[in-house]
Amino acid sequence: MSMIKIEHLRKEYPNITPLKDVSVEINKGDVISVIGPSGTGKSTLLRCLNQLEEPTSGTVMIDGEVITDPKCDISLVRRKMGMVFQSFNLFANLNIVENVMSAPVNLLKKPKDEARKEAMELLKRVGLAEKAENYPDELSGGQKQRVAIARAIAMHPEIILFDEPTSALDPTMVGEVLSVIRSLAKDGMTMMIVTHEMKFAKDVSNRVFYMDEGGIYEDGTPEQIFEQPLKEKTRSFIKRLKTLSLGIYSANFDYLGFNSQIEQFGRDNMVAPRLLRNLELAFEELVMQNIIGFVEQNDEGFPINIDIEHSETDEAASMTITYGGANYDPFTDGDELSVMIVKKLAAEIKHSYSDKNEIQIRFA
Repeated sequence: MSMIKIEHLRKEYPNITPLKDVSVEINKGDVISVIGPSGTGKSTLLRCLNQLEEPTSGTVMIDGEVITDPKCDISLVRRKMGMVFQSFNLFANLNIVENVMSAPVNLLKKPKDEARKEAMELLKRVGLAEKAENYPDELSGGQKQRVAIARAIAMHPEIILFDEPTSALDPTMVGEVLSVIRSLAKDGMTMMIVTHEMKFAKDVSNRVFYMDEGGIYEDGTPEQIFEQPLKEKTRSFIKRLKTLSLGIYSANFDYLGFNSQIEQFGRDNMVAPRLLRNLELAFEELVMQNIIGFVEQNDEGFPINIDIEHSETDEAASMTITYGGANYDPFTDGDELSVMIVKKLAAEIKHSYSDKNEIQIRFA
């Protein structure tokens, strides 16, 4: 059952367009983590869903109601949709239980006794019942965020939006907030969570949106997005890959300049000296001692393309070498000494051939 339906949503600002064309359906009970680089429209998407930001164009439907229609009473729709901000937004002049019961009393017109009783139950759920009479400035950041979650739940929303709920917290406080969100997920609450906590996103979600290029660049299960992403930018973000692409177009290329680019790449991206040395040796032994000579003898051999990747997350590096000509695998047909050196350096080696040769080498 579709809870949220977005069609061709666009949001423009004077100098930037974070959302260019977003179309997606979110089902009841979905827990969606929204990830991606800064500035790719993650928070803007959430704010457009509850009309804190007015979309430039496009349609948003919440539970069958078109909330982008000017005739829509957005205040009624917002009662179905709670939102938790990174900055807590608690009322400083109210104590904690009053913060939680404020909206049910003022908006839902609940009797104060009933609202207070429910607020206390919610505070107990988030582990803060003993802080009921304290004021926000007496709480830690993690405690404030848990109160903010309790306040959102107090309106009995069908959907909760979390806009980077842990980004303003000390690392020691992150876990206590994430545990509360996990419990909501187990209860079947429909949620969208903008987060930089990748492990949490993988554990708690049934869908992940990777946002880039003005929209939802890739939408998939946590297993797909985090383990087998289909698109290059997703893969680079997940692995925090730094890449260097170089091409050799003749045997008389600038070897010293080429090598200095590899060294500069290593310095810029803090590649471990051992990994950098392995990359340089693999280039020397494979390309310089074997592939160059083979390619020179083939009319369609050039260019030789070298793609180097370094992953910050697992301190690994890889080199992919592609070149034309006939099927030539230096590991079976090349110089034995060169091959032996590279095999000792590499964790994994693979040669394949279709219309071109490709060698993939991974260093760990």
